Amino acid sequence: MRLPALLALAAATANPAFPVTAQDAPAVDRYVIAGRIVDVAAGKVLTGHCITIVEEKIAAIEPCKAQPDSIRTIDWSSYTVLPGLMDVHTHLADAGQSADLALPIKTSPAATALIGAKNARDTLMAGFTTVRDVGTYRGLTDVALKDAINAGRVPGPRMFVAGGYITKPGGGGELNGVIDNAKLPEDMRYGVTVGPEQASINAEYFIEEGADFLKLIATGAVLAIGTEPGEPELSIEEMKAVVDTAAKRGVYVTAHAHGAQGIKNAIAAGVRSIEHASLIDEEALKLAKAKGTWLVMDIYNGDYIDDIGTKEGWPEEYLRKNRETTDVQRVGFTKAVKMGVKIAYGTDSGVYPHGANGRQFAYMVRYGMTPMQAIQSATIRAAELLGKEHELGSITTGRFADLVAVKADPLADIAALEAIDHVMKGGEIVR
Repeated sequence: MRLPALLALAAATANPAFPVTAQDAPAVDRYVIAGRIVDVAAGKVLTGHCITIVEEKIAAIEPCKAQPDSIRTIDWSSYTVLPGLMDVHTHLADAGQSADLALPIKTSPAATALIGAKNARDTLMAGFTTVRDVGTYRGLTDVALKDAINAGRVPGPRMFVAGGYITKPGGGGELNGVIDNAKLPEDMRYGVTVGPEQASINAEYFIEEGADFLKLIATGAVLAIGTEPGEPELSIEEMKAVVDTAAKRGVYVTAHAHGAQGIKNAIAAGVRSIEHASLIDEEALKLAKAKGTWLVMDIYNGDYIDDIGTKEGWPEEYLRKNRETTDVQRVGFTKAVKMGVKIAYGTDSGVYPHGANGRQFAYMVRYGMTPMQAIQSATIRAAELLGKEHELGSITTGRFADLVAVKADPLADIAALEAIDHVMKGGEIVR
């Protein structure tokens, strides 16, 4: 019944010379009365405007006016309304971080999926309507969780998933220090790679199984036994084989990379984004700027690891590496902001409890961003990294009606985004 109206709206949006007439105008499903709207595309705040939603998408943003009684009105006139928040570095489909190195192997694939369902709900309730899940020890559990959310079986954010880690044997993407890695379950080693040929085969496998992008482990990791964050792991040739394979399938690649040389290697291989970038140096920053490579720097969770990890007895190796990377990463973040390197919001949720994703906003402001820049990093900039800026990330006609509302003003106090009052995903209020 609504298809002709939606087609008319799409046509009008695509060609302003042929506006929708009153006769063709789409039926209004919902009408959101907003106190303030954060227009992240323009970097400004609108007042006195309302949002018209048809089906799952935004049909109009215009000065408020009286509506017929038949229209479902949502009164957020006392709230600041923002696009649904986006976290592009999460681990929903995982058992979580603890002092027990063996927890991932003790947690079956089925149990991991159920844990993931809870994590997904907690994340959505926190106002994060989209996430990029960047790997799981139990390979492809993230694909199953994404599919369940898309089918409406469990509540959760829109998910873009990697399927697993492409890593060298014993590298930062392996479950080291528990048993002989060769004896780990098959689903924990789908991406273990030696040489460019195998790298390409593993890339194809993840894409065929439903991965939306691919994740390389370019350096050692903080939270992986026997690896060092500053040490390169996969070779440029191996990473380039993955990038080339992905490009043929219309998929991009991101790289976990702490150390400066590993970052430079990954950028040279053609990755779209760098995760962590903890030990990034001036040369790597300039290279990222020149190549347009995104940085996703999790500058909050170092404090969580130091605090909770110490109290709970996480391995001393983890705590030592965290101490060696936390402060220097924040220095690199400040430099990246000043240089204008592209930065998207990613927190490494799963290291800390899911649903606390908003805690990083205050850190981003503390280390150099304005509140608007921090909000943009978790909305329109994150959408650009995903290649979904025409669907997500802003309160704009034609985008999905993913919205959050907060009583306080996040541009005055960014910490307001740590406690979201209302959440809408695809036009439906979920909180």
